[in-house]
Amino acid sequence: MDDHEIPHHFICPISLQIMKDPVTVITGITYDRDSIQRWQSHAQNNTCPVTNQLLPLDSDFTPNHNLRRLIQSWQVLDQPSKQSSLHMIKVIAINLIKNLKVQDLKIESLQSLVNLAYESENNRVLLKEVGVVSAMFTFLVSCYTRNCINSGLKEALNILYLVRITRNEAHSILAKHDWFISLLTWVLDLDHACDDAHTTLKFHAIVLLKDVIQYAKSHVLERLNRDFFKTIVLNLQYQKTNNLDHGTKEILEIMLSTCTWPRNCSKLTDLGVVFELVEVELGSPEKAITELVMSILFHLCSLADGRAQLLGHAGGIAMITKRIGRVSQKVGERAVMIISLISKFSGTREVVQEMVKVGTVEKLCMVLQVYSLNSYTRDTARDILKRHFNVWNGSSCLDVTLLTRCLN
Repeated sequence: MDDHEIPHHFICPISLQIMKDPVTVITGITYDRDSIQRWQSHAQNNTCPVTNQLLPLDSDFTPNHNLRRLIQSWQVLDQPSKQSSLHMIKVIAINLIKNLKVQDLKIESLQSLVNLAYESENNRVLLKEVGVVSAMFTFLVSCYTRNCINSGLKEALNILYLVRITRNEAHSILAKHDWFISLLTWVLDLDHACDDAHTTLKFHAIVLLKDVIQYAKSHVLERLNRDFFKTIVLNLQYQKTNNLDHGTKEILEIMLSTCTWPRNCSKLTDLGVVFELVEVELGSPEKAITELVMSILFHLCSLADGRAQLLGHAGGIAMITKRIGRVSQKVGERAVMIISLISKFSGTREVVQEMVKVGTVEKLCMVLQVYSLNSYTRDTARDILKRHFNVWNGSSCLDVTLLTRCLN
């Protein structure tokens, strides 16, 4: 059955699908209950989608029982097959994408695509098949080039967040629009208030940027500029300042994907990101966040400026030390590697003595006891202890017997 065979008054004006629970609002228009409630809850829309008249959020919906019985009777008499239903959704999606070129239908079409994507995983697959990813990227490029914020930006990002992009799609997008990363950082740079709608907009942009960066080829990552990293660091601060739970992990994944290049590490350290990462970790985050922070710090501490920033934080060495033997083996190994970089290249007498005060030496001795022989982490811990044995051997704050026994 094609979509034109469905009675027009059975279709919800918002979702463009057959209504399951039709209700009539005070403007006289009938919608599916779930669709109109979702419309009202999305960014606090307070108008009727069809008439654009005021629709108070606390207004009652009148169940349209007669229409509901008609729809149910029609479905019994003329139940569409699954294949026909999928075809109907495809036709609707194709028409909605075409309507994006019509100014008066643009926002309504985007909202209908959002509703389709929210409906089910099958719908999201169908949307990708009809080219919604390419259509949304083209739309976002148009917003960027016209510096247009309020004409469907949040809906387009929401759609891409729901359908997500694959590696091949990311490569295709970057090949057509090599400045698309700049587009996403433009969204993140927008001066938004910290309300639910704007926070969600930023989150969707962060997730999309993470997907694009994750799949980007090396030549793209190598030429990321300082403004890109400034935006990432500012958004990490935004997450921390506003106590946001979602988005931090994705920002850290972006950092980790880009900091394997020394040039990018240098840009991050110039922006003071080491201090921010220590602050994030001192907030006792979840395991996944800690693993990302420690991996990023390992790369940043390969640079003198990175080590200097870590040592410049009053809790830097203590935080790294406490992670040895805690959270996970991966975290412990990264912590030992960071201590090794500091002791080898920045191990002044003052730094080495601080390691005694915060318990670093005891933790390294513990590594020798619990890690198996021929373990790289164990060998690294042993090298650190040997390197500064003469300083630590004369310390009154340390059990020298334990140190000597571990090294024998």
